[in-house]
Amino acid sequence: MPTIFRYIYGMFALVDCNNFYASCERVFNPNLQGKPVAILSNNDGCVISMSDEAKKLQLPFGAPIFKWDAFCKANNITVLSSNYPLYGDMSARVMNILAGFSPDVEVYSIDESFLELKGFENYNLEEYAAKMRSRILKWTGIPTCVGIAPTKALTKVANKIARSNIKQSKGICIIDSDEKRIKALKWTKIGNVWGIGRQLKKRLEAKGCITAYDFTQLPSNWVLKELSIVAWRLQKDLQGISKIPLEEVSSKKMIATTRSFEFTYSDINNIKERISTFAASCAEKLRNQKSSCHMLIVQLSSDRHKESQQQHRESKTVVFSCPTDSTLTISKAAVEAVKTIFKSGIQYKRAGVIVTGLVPNDNFQLNLFSHENPKHKPLMSTIDKLNRKFKADKIKLGNQDLKRTWKMRQERLSPRFTTNINDVLIVK
Repeated sequence: MPTIFRYIYGMFALVDCNNFYASCERVFNPNLQGKPVAILSNNDGCVISMSDEAKKLQLPFGAPIFKWDAFCKANNITVLSSNYPLYGDMSARVMNILAGFSPDVEVYSIDESFLELKGFENYNLEEYAAKMRSRILKWTGIPTCVGIAPTKALTKVANKIARSNIKQSKGICIIDSDEKRIKALKWTKIGNVWGIGRQLKKRLEAKGCITAYDFTQLPSNWVLKELSIVAWRLQKDLQGISKIPLEEVSSKKMIATTRSFEFTYSDINNIKERISTFAASCAEKLRNQKSSCHMLIVQLSSDRHKESQQQHRESKTVVFSCPTDSTLTISKAAVEAVKTIFKSGIQYKRAGVIVTGLVPNDNFQLNLFSHENPKHKPLMSTIDKLNRKFKADKIKLGNQDLKRTWKMRQERLSPRFTTNINDVLIVK
């Protein structure tokens, strides 16, 4: 008799949308069904998602489109710009559907969620998973795969198995016995295990770990002592002992606004304006989650794909004397920082502002000798209210371009079918 352990530990499910960005495009353009599709990153830079048909043509992930455009045309690959408003809305629809299948849901990324299945001992989990897939497909048009297992790490393994051969698995894999667990782990290469990066993979391979099963056979004391508590929890999870719980929604530990420029810039004034705009975005996000930051990091880099040009990449860290969420303070510090790392003659393509060392606005250590201008709080509150009212950044700092809104290069953009009334499909 197989050792069933779902009754002892409970079960988790991982629902993952198949080729999510490409699937979203196919929902509103059925002509793309069965054809190779590739989706580009910000400013139409490189390939970040593709359909199975494009993968079979061996178009690499991360391929810069200016190098692979001829290949895509020769192989009839439809190349589209990222339509983030559409993808975000479709993701929200999928997650809302999943909330009807379990009260305990962790939205792990834009296209996948973990569900904790408590009290499902008498359910036919295969039928329940099929119902999830069917409802999501019927209500949104997005195909999914479901992995069910007693731990989160094992649901990742199960989901990969379900995805590897959809015709045979029907998009579902359930690991509910020790025999199935061992078989699945022996099938999974160590580098494909959730949570194992390149460095850890090298260390484990040096230890003789070729598969995920090999990792589970290492002495737990050695894993804890030589690797980390995180690796130990992962090992236990793969052994069928749940040590990685669902994560509750919490405030972010850092906030970043990083963008590629629409064009390369070699003058400091354009870069200062962009940095000020990125800093203002970070400050607004800070206030939205009622946090302040202790530290600011400014990044600036040239175009690494143009190897013939002089390259430069640098960052600068600024520590504030007291935590702040003021756009005025953060923007001023960011602009001063970028001035120190800018080099004349370099063609810059990308910049970023990161705020970290976050603390709640209502609970942080005061500084006896320094404090923020008390006028900043009511001013920021008023600016936020006005911008929310008019649903645009009507109020900006003087060092921002008042007529300029951030616009990515999106030369292959599909309509925003679900988020813009002018792009809604008309049925005749």
